[in-house]
Amino acid sequence: MLAIVTDSTCDIPGSELEDLDVHRVPLYVAFQGKTHRDWIDITPKDIVAGVDAGADLPSTSQPSPEDFAQAYRTAAEAGATEILVVCISSALSGTFQSANLAAKEAAVPVSIVDSLGASAGVGALVRHAAKMRAEGAALADIVATLESMKPHQLVLFSVGTLDYLVKGGRLGRASALLGGLLNIRPILTLVEGKIVPAAKARGTKKAIAEIVDRVKAHAAAHPGRLALDFLHIQDAAAADKLRQAIADAGVASEVGQVYELGAVIAAHVGPGTFGVYAHVLPD
Repeated sequence: MLAIVTDSTCDIPGSELEDLDVHRVPLYVAFQGKTHRDWIDITPKDIVAGVDAGADLPSTSQPSPEDFAQAYRTAAEAGATEILVVCISSALSGTFQSANLAAKEAAVPVSIVDSLGASAGVGALVRHAAKMRAEGAALADIVATLESMKPHQLVLFSVGTLDYLVKGGRLGRASALLGGLLNIRPILTLVEGKIVPAAKARGTKKAIAEIVDRVKAHAAAHPGRLALDFLHIQDAAAADKLRQAIADAGVASEVGQVYELGAVIAAHVGPGTFGVYAHVLPD
């Protein structure tokens, strides 16, 4: 029997994880003098409200190897003979390393996939793994399929405030000041699992137009069934505007989930963030 484990940055709702029979290992958010478990003790709304009220910006940390070891023990005790783990990009977090360290002492074999993504990028792989398991696929075939999906992923997102990126060391203060004065919204993406700038746009309308153009280019470069998931932090309306703009541009796609990014990711990008995650569905 195959057990599937992921981490909380998959941003799949707890009820859906139960339906999928997937175990979630939470990352941690240090905020207002306490350490909280992502999606269990704290949500993005809590962070935004706290910072707006004057709290210092939060920090985050990965699960410990023992956190994963406990998940592996639980799975083995429930009858699992092998375990598949899907993690947030190893370039963004030490979660992948913790999962690997715990695997050395696990009672059953553990295979770990580095998603090279976050949020919907992790969630899409988890959902597909659960689908293939339900269809009776072998673990090796599931892992091979997940690996084949990764090169066809694209995430593009724009942030509502530059303060969180400055604190996280991903943007200089001078750039943040200039960007704020000129109403410039950076558009970010992931390359080899790392956050990198993709473009800059003046204002939300132009940011949406830039993202639409890049999604169209991605669709043209990656033939197949394109699936889109939409992302936001406390700004579902912005995600919906982006969804409508992509539809109006004639991009043929299957619209999947609308995700609110979890507290861990919110701690690094802040409120007003919105974007899209595109991937090509396997045949």
